Amino acid sequence: MELYFELLKKPVFSIADAEQFYKTKESARTAVKRLIAQGLVKKIRNNLYTCISGETDAPVANKYQIASAITETACVSHHTALEYYGFSDQVIYDVYVASESAFHSFEFDGYTYICVKSKLKDGIETVQYSGGIRITDRERTLVDCLKDMDRIGGIEETLAAISMMNRLNEKKLLFYLEEYDNQFLFQKAGYLLQPFSKPLGLSEDFFRACKAKIGRSRRYLTKDFTQGSYVKEWQLIVPNSLYALKNGVEVGNDRV
Repeated sequence: MELYFELLKKPVFSIADAEQFYKTKESARTAVKRLIAQGLVKKIRNNLYTCISGETDAPVANKYQIASAITETACVSHHTALEYYGFSDQVIYDVYVASESAFHSFEFDGYTYICVKSKLKDGIETVQYSGGIRITDRERTLVDCLKDMDRIGGIEETLAAISMMNRLNEKKLLFYLEEYDNQFLFQKAGYLLQPFSKPLGLSEDFFRACKAKIGRSRRYLTKDFTQGSYVKEWQLIVPNSLYALKNGVEVGNDRV
């Protein structure tokens, strides 16, 4: 029981964390197995555990703490990060985790943890007094959601999140856009953020910088729609349904 109270100090722990209280790794492993059998500890995945609260009978670790502990470079990202920041009005049971090293998706306590392989090292913050939560900052979160819009979340949810955001750091936004160095990403960022430029605090310089990177290719804004209106300024074919969002914000007044 003494080990249980020591492990309670870490929302997510490994056998190595338990080993400091024993002479051998095998002894630590045996002790953790005993706690699991007693219902005091639950295995999350291979060599990743959390204690069970005696008050709530639920895992001590929340999904953000678990996501941050899966690999050495793991951090909460995409729409899970939006949810953490309060930019989502939905409860999402897919937990997106950016990580330099890949891991297989797995389920724990009703959530599915999904790896989004990433080589970008910048834009990750460790939240103070959070029990180890690592998360992409707001600007990188937005850029990641735009980049992976067709794979994660979809255009409507991405736009709904943008409409809930307030002032962002445009220098950071441009830095992450340039790090990804993707013409299509500059097109999407310029077009989708332009109607929200005032609440986001984005200057004309930001949109000029995006336009300078879009090249000459014409693209569909999203693969989910193959028909729509052509926006000459951003060289995008945009679904007509995009112009009447559920939050009442009109997008795409610059149609030609």
